[in-house]
Amino acid sequence: MSLENDRPRRVAISLEMDWGFKRHLEVYAGCQRYADEAGWDCRIHPAIDKVLMRAGDAALFDGVIARATVPLAEAAKKTDTALVNVWLNSPARGLHGVFPDYRRTGKMGAEHLLGRGLRNFGHLGFSRDLDARAQHDGFRDHIERAGFLCSSHKFSRTSVERNASGWEQFVSEVQEWISTWELPMGVLVCNDLFARYLVDICQSRGLHISQDVSIVSTANEPLLCESPSPTLTSIDMGFDQIGYQAAAMLDRLMNGEEVSREVELVRPISLVPRDSTDLYAADDPLVSRALRFIAENSHRRIAVRDVVQAAATNRRGLERKFRESLGRTIAGEITRLRLERAKRRMGETDVPMKDIALDAGFRNADHFYKVFMRVEGISPSLYRSDRLGL
Repeated sequence: MSLENDRPRRVAISLEMDWGFKRHLEVYAGCQRYADEAGWDCRIHPAIDKVLMRAGDAALFDGVIARATVPLAEAAKKTDTALVNVWLNSPARGLHGVFPDYRRTGKMGAEHLLGRGLRNFGHLGFSRDLDARAQHDGFRDHIERAGFLCSSHKFSRTSVERNASGWEQFVSEVQEWISTWELPMGVLVCNDLFARYLVDICQSRGLHISQDVSIVSTANEPLLCESPSPTLTSIDMGFDQIGYQAAAMLDRLMNGEEVSREVELVRPISLVPRDSTDLYAADDPLVSRALRFIAENSHRRIAVRDVVQAAATNRRGLERKFRESLGRTIAGEITRLRLERAKRRMGETDVPMKDIALDAGFRNADHFYKVFMRVEGISPSLYRSDRLGL
């Protein structure tokens, strides 16, 4: 933890925090959380590449965590300064890095929209960004494995940022894409701001969110997601954990340890449901009614008979309709939503597993453990450890 003269490690953090996005601020918070535990001396530095290259200044820092640019990568290499990158789309290659598992966000978005009983799907994302590509691939693959097709629209980020020189073209192309949809449609969007853009364009065409279009976004930026109406369902990426894991990797590099994996991917924490996917679409109205009842009550000790009663039908008929509409049983849907709630709680709190199990509607901790192992393939405690970096 210390160098000559017992001084603490000196670490620079360069994350473009002036943008004010959660993905930058929470990565910083995670870095700082690890730094506090390790006793580092951390400094925010937006121009660390210039500092490293100035004569005599290289020794000012022992390591850097950054959205690494090519000049920074070159400066770190020339001065033999440990560097961990947290910007997946960086043009600098061959760096150690820690990033969100965007492919998994695609699967998560697909599972959520499929769980609403939808049959038509699309992805809106940047054309050149690695994160959007990975998310698209994860989304499309999961949708296709479920037996459906996935439409997509890709666009240039630079055309709609800063002075937005390509804004009118972007809107026109999205409107043209929308004209090809078969409603109701479930769409996963690469980030929250562009999900807001999509909401506005859909509403300008008279489409209702979420009756006609259900939208899942990415990053869970609170100011974008929680207002105005309709609020946005979004995937919480766990950026704090990105920062913490990046600092842990930097620690190993500064200590001269061998880092087995050049790149580490961190699973998203949870999908946070809001108004934009508050739709339980199915070909059969009885299935839609049952889905809504399950979604609103899965955390309670409900059984299949309660769902049947809420749908005002008979069990055999409803089970058949569930299989035809969703490809799964009523009990399977109850379990899926309980696990979704439990995973969200595990990522957000440190309460005992027993309490999480009961809060999610499981009979007891043992029942929760067995179901979790069967569905997820790992134990709840290991899942939590992966989320919290324990």
